[in-house]
Amino acid sequence: MGIADVRRFNRTVTQRIGALSDTYMARDRPLGQARVLWEIGPDGCDVRSLRSRLDLDSGYLSRLLRTLESDGLVEVEQSGDDGRVRTARLTARGLAERTVLDRRSDELAASILEPLSESQRTRLITAMGEVERLLTASTVTVGIVDPRHQDAQYCLQSYFEELADRFDGGFDHARSISAGVDELTPPSGLLLVATLHSAPVGCGALKFPANSPAEVKRMWVSPEVRGLGLGRRLLAELEKQAVAHGSAVLRLETNRSLTEAIALYRATGYTEVPAFNTEPYAHHWFEKHLTS
Repeated sequence: MGIADVRRFNRTVTQRIGALSDTYMARDRPLGQARVLWEIGPDGCDVRSLRSRLDLDSGYLSRLLRTLESDGLVEVEQSGDDGRVRTARLTARGLAERTVLDRRSDELAASILEPLSESQRTRLITAMGEVERLLTASTVTVGIVDPRHQDAQYCLQSYFEELADRFDGGFDHARSISAGVDELTPPSGLLLVATLHSAPVGCGALKFPANSPAEVKRMWVSPEVRGLGLGRRLLAELEKQAVAHGSAVLRLETNRSLTEAIALYRATGYTEVPAFNTEPYAHHWFEKHLTS
């Protein structure tokens, strides 16, 4: 469903922006090399960050960088004392080439907008913003991660810090009902981590207490990706995991200051119920009957 529409859109865009040419922007290099030059930027960029940001295979990125090095546009050097960390920097020629590409990119953008009426331009720019958000949302991956992993720890620490900022009187996770690494490790529980361009941007966890419904814990989405529907996606995946582990009911509790979370739970079928635990930071308790 929609596959043909996506493919038609892709063909239109790649043709209109000149991605089919081996001489992008009338320069002597294809779009891939031009994009790498742009992403390196005037201050240079760590090669691992560059690979992550562009979602490129390490071998392909290495070939692109070697070509740009041989053209005298880029230098790749060891960063500090760690030989595994390399930084790509633009040479003087590279900076000049990036300036030309920048100017011609502006000219291309102007050529797309110029034939349109003012209302058409507004519609196009608005639609582009929506497409960008949705494409970013489709780039996010979600999977089960060991809660000891650095990505998991980053998410959990960010979650604790946000609660401390938002709760009246702060937040001390030592006072809260526990959801430690052992409790979030199968078979006792699990932790989902969402990543965008290999960077952690959200998490959600389940606990499977004996003889009790499964419990949602540690739901957090990075501010930089809010509005992409990631919270709803994480919650839906947690529900699937709960069903796969034999749970018919899913429970959670939350603080009154987390208004977005409360709205999400209500919108996705959670019903407010009397308190089922003694969580000191909770003001609302919810549960949902799951279907397999």
